[in-house]
Amino acid sequence: MSKESAAATSNKPSVAVLDGWFTMDEDKPHLLGSQCNSCGTYYFPKQSNYCKNPSCDGESFNEVPLSRTGKVWSFTNACYQPPEPYIAADPYQPYAIAAVELEKEKMVVLGQVITGVDVDALRAGMQMELVLETLFEDDESRKLTWKWKPLASQ
Repeated sequence: MSKESAAATSNKPSVAVLDGWFTMDEDKPHLLGSQCNSCGTYYFPKQSNYCKNPSCDGESFNEVPLSRTGKVWSFTNACYQPPEPYIAADPYQPYAIAAVELEKEKMVVLGQVITGVDVDALRAGMQMELVLETLFEDDESRKLTWKWKPLASQ
């Protein structure tokens, strides 16, 4: 049984690894960012104190769901095990990381690529979509995070 199939059949509740960073809609998840009410600049992670746009003095923001799709801007692999608090599989398996320019916001968001897709399968400009995948499972729940997945049309 694949990792995804095993996770899908688990009776354990799904919990976000980072609460408030993404929606828990497993079919169509979104990253949760913010948008400056004064100039419209988007942020991820959310900004709440002051706008970082040098030509804006805005201090109020709305939480907004960000685009689910975008294009690979750059990519690499993580051949070393990240330090705590990251919880890695045991034994550690390297994984791909993609910097994806979001379709609407035109901002670049870094994230892991889904399990089973390595850097040899990635190309700059490739269309990607946001998905949720189990990062790890403990006795109480499945811990989900967002990851990038190549769009099936390629």
